[in-house]
Amino acid sequence: MAKTAKEKVSEKPKVEPVEKTEEEFTVEQKLKALYSLQQINSNIDRIRIVKGELPLEVQDLEDEVAGLETRIGNYQSDIEKLEKQIADKQNTIKDGQSLIKKYEAQQMEVRNNREYDSLTKEIEFQSLEMQLSEKRIKESSFKLDAVKIEIVKSKELLEERSKDLVIKKSELADIIADTEKEEEELLSRSEENENYIEERLLTAYQRIRKNARNGLAVVQVERDACGGCFNKIPPQVQLDIRMHKKIIVCEYCGRILVDQDIAEMVNETK
Repeated sequence: MAKTAKEKVSEKPKVEPVEKTEEEFTVEQKLKALYSLQQINSNIDRIRIVKGELPLEVQDLEDEVAGLETRIGNYQSDIEKLEKQIADKQNTIKDGQSLIKKYEAQQMEVRNNREYDSLTKEIEFQSLEMQLSEKRIKESSFKLDAVKIEIVKSKELLEERSKDLVIKKSELADIIADTEKEEEELLSRSEENENYIEERLLTAYQRIRKNARNGLAVVQVERDACGGCFNKIPPQVQLDIRMHKKIIVCEYCGRILVDQDIAEMVNETK
């Protein structure tokens, strides 16, 4: 039966950091520390590959759910404003009707044409106000119906995304439960191992690792070639690598190179 990615990760050997001494570190010790750090970081990378894009997917879903909840809240505020606008315009119409009746009654009692004309203008003005209010009510009612439709759509989408979020969180929680302890141990050993590497060299390692497609900053020479880019390494450079007198990087990809002896010394500490 084929093993799962999780089982493969759990089988990866743990690499112990080199022991610190009071003496100044030699190039060989630095190379051992760098290769050990690379092994540890590679195991951490494998665990994170198992997690895949789940953490980002969970974060995106959380953001989308929060955004939908905010949108629905804004729609609810819009509904309240539109309903108030409609109510205000309805009151304006009622007030206008009352005033028109009042002015019409007053017209029956006027004593001259000037008063009659003045009341007629007031009646016309109130009629125009009522027509404008009716127009505004229709516009607001149309907007209100549109907002209510958007609320229904948003609530349906919110329910769907909330279900997706629960599923993704459950998947992530299962993976974390399987790998969290191992990842914490590896991170702790990674930090411990970094103490044995001078800051300048550690910065270079981190920069190379960040730019490398597979996260490999320290690679072993295999079959006379760089274990990262697989370009051939000249015999004299290979000899210099085996001498452990200085840190040597691949002239093609910039990765730090170690020989088989360094790899075996690190593997013996597992």
